[in-house]
Amino acid sequence: MTDQDDIDENRRHFMVSGALFVAFSLAPAARAVAQQVIADEGAAVHVAKATETLAGSLKTNPLLDAWIRITPEGKVTVFTGKVELGTGVRTALLQVAAEELSMKPSLITFLTADTGASPDEGLTAGSHTMADSGSALLNAAAQVRGLLVDGAAKQFGVDPGRLTVGDAVIRAPDGRTMRYGDAVRTVDLHRNAAPTSPLKDPATFTVIGTSLRRLDIPNKVTGGASYVQDMTLPGMLHARVVMPPVYDAKLLSFDEAAILTMPGVVRIVRNGSMLAVVARGEWQAVVAQRVLAGSCRWSPGRALPERDQVHDDLKRIATQRIEIANTHTASAPATKTLSATFRKHYLLHGSIGPSCAVAHLDNGVLTVWTHSQGVYPLRDALAEMLSMPKPSIRCVHTEGSGCYGHNGADDAAAHAALIAAAMPGHPVRVQWMREQEHTWDHFTPAMITELSASLDASGHIVDWQYALWSSSHNERIVNAGRLLPARMLEPPFVSAPSTPMLQPEGGADRNAIPLYVLPNMHIVNHFSPTMPLQTSAMRSLGAHTNVWAIESFMDELAHEAGVDPVEFRLRHMQDPRARHVIQFVATHFGWPRPPRARNRGVGFAFGKYKNIMAYVAIAVEVTVIPETGHVRLDRAEAAVDAGQIVSPDGIRNQIEGGIIQAASWTLYEELKYDTQKIRSFDWSSYPILRFSAAPSSLAVHLINRPGAPFLGAAEASMGPTAGALANAIFDATGQRMRDMPFAGEKLRERMD
Repeated sequence: MTDQDDIDENRRHFMVSGALFVAFSLAPAARAVAQQVIADEGAAVHVAKATETLAGSLKTNPLLDAWIRITPEGKVTVFTGKVELGTGVRTALLQVAAEELSMKPSLITFLTADTGASPDEGLTAGSHTMADSGSALLNAAAQVRGLLVDGAAKQFGVDPGRLTVGDAVIRAPDGRTMRYGDAVRTVDLHRNAAPTSPLKDPATFTVIGTSLRRLDIPNKVTGGASYVQDMTLPGMLHARVVMPPVYDAKLLSFDEAAILTMPGVVRIVRNGSMLAVVARGEWQAVVAQRVLAGSCRWSPGRALPERDQVHDDLKRIATQRIEIANTHTASAPATKTLSATFRKHYLLHGSIGPSCAVAHLDNGVLTVWTHSQGVYPLRDALAEMLSMPKPSIRCVHTEGSGCYGHNGADDAAAHAALIAAAMPGHPVRVQWMREQEHTWDHFTPAMITELSASLDASGHIVDWQYALWSSSHNERIVNAGRLLPARMLEPPFVSAPSTPMLQPEGGADRNAIPLYVLPNMHIVNHFSPTMPLQTSAMRSLGAHTNVWAIESFMDELAHEAGVDPVEFRLRHMQDPRARHVIQFVATHFGWPRPPRARNRGVGFAFGKYKNIMAYVAIAVEVTVIPETGHVRLDRAEAAVDAGQIVSPDGIRNQIEGGIIQAASWTLYEELKYDTQKIRSFDWSSYPILRFSAAPSSLAVHLINRPGAPFLGAAEASMGPTAGALANAIFDATGQRMRDMPFAGEKLRERMD
């Protein structure tokens, strides 16, 4: 089995174990439903063992008609369990299916995650979509096409190899034709996928490898309804929630009578400390929520940690020591040893649109429209929270304005579900306010890493020691207690324990193992299952910090050895694809750059996301303004190897966006808080990179490998960007950046 197979097997085991736990905590009337779920999931484990040689998500969803359905009338519908988060995967997955079905994309109805229709692919996260769903669709579509051709060949009485296919029409050499709708009558697509597929020769591709116009863009640029925030349903009511002022505060009282007399107010919904007001109009709900919040009395809750002590606290509260690498090989003696400590603070997701959901309980069925990254895990948690059978809840993914990881989407969906359950027959729309989106975010954790390495007399690394400390980067929905509103109910649900993510994916330790060849290497992840602040996943997880630390230190070691930073990396790199992207971007950037003016610098960095996904090398040029410490990213040039390229424009979009977002994190972003509360509640208290600060020159070079597996690229540029920026600032100022964010007053003081 591969590492990913192990991860899938662990996930399946956890799902069954979780079901057992829930079953014994249910009332007898609900226990039978839970036991049936256990039986179903146990059966699914056995199916998975029999299908572990299948591609991507076919392992867990092997039935062909779970992915592709063709009616006798010829309508072709393709399904994915993944969701569109603004990355363009809906378009890319459609291209994959259209290619292997030999159809124009416009002839296919393409549907994303919906618990009432699509296969269960868990979360859309970790740059897994193309590797998991893309691989599944590539093979499912090829097999469906092959079955249809075989069926037509039998009807025609000819060898299948003599038939041709185009736009859902099968043609025989003598001119006879059969449409897919007729061919599907001769075969049964309700069958498990086979281990091998009649895949096309990549040299014949006409859809894969082209930049098909994005399906989701037209409405977004013309002001059309694009997001769940734009949804309207007949008779829809609007709700706003009131959140506690701080973690663990309990609602003591509020002025219900005054609120119910306000214009448009329909009802106040309260359960424990979960409080919401429902009104006929959205602005009426906003006004009522403000008055309601002002009337609330809360218990003190718990104090937040001292911000200046956060990294010391991480070392103090870490309880699990996880050794993720320990290798020893004979090497030359060390002549120089360098050490450094790198620190990153908490960050916000900073979703442009506050989290939103619409829910409707009608005739015993609850439908929730949500921008969750995982409609199936969400559905299961909502069923637990509401004591409803899973088949009575349908979660339909509807794109949201902003994601970047585990933001408030699931929590807003839980709010909508709770309120809709209290008001059957009425569609209810819940949207968080800006200050709620910021202060109740699942922040990306603060981290600290300590690194030391030794060089021999020839300038080669002979020893590498790396340790990191962090709390959880993954508090995804695995039970109802992971939903914020569920923890506010009376009695409250309890969150599942925090557990570290396993390598090679990793959480805090994602990309902590360098891809470089290092003879002696020891890497330890110090994990804390308790968190001073609420944290979870944000794009790239720990890779942003780890690649920054590794690539900064590689530059420092190169400087100490008196070797060009690119040449130093190549000395320690054997992976031929990694060497290719490094050399490619160095050549196109013009590395090494000639001497620059004072306060201008260049930097270089490399990373292979999770060491199993896309390769990215990047070179940047910056200008540092000494009076302010402001850093301007003038130019960035990246090379990307993501295997077989499906949509060139889509990969460029993701790498460009990742560079800009990572520059924002690395240079400027930092959560503000004190012992009383979170202080970053709006855009003035949490500034992000503005359009005016985007690089004036940004080039992304794609290295296509036809026929190679799809490699996830959406998060691959985050870490290399941080490393390249740190190295460019050193080149410009002589200052090594050990604390993130880099720019501003801290840099100005160091330059002074």
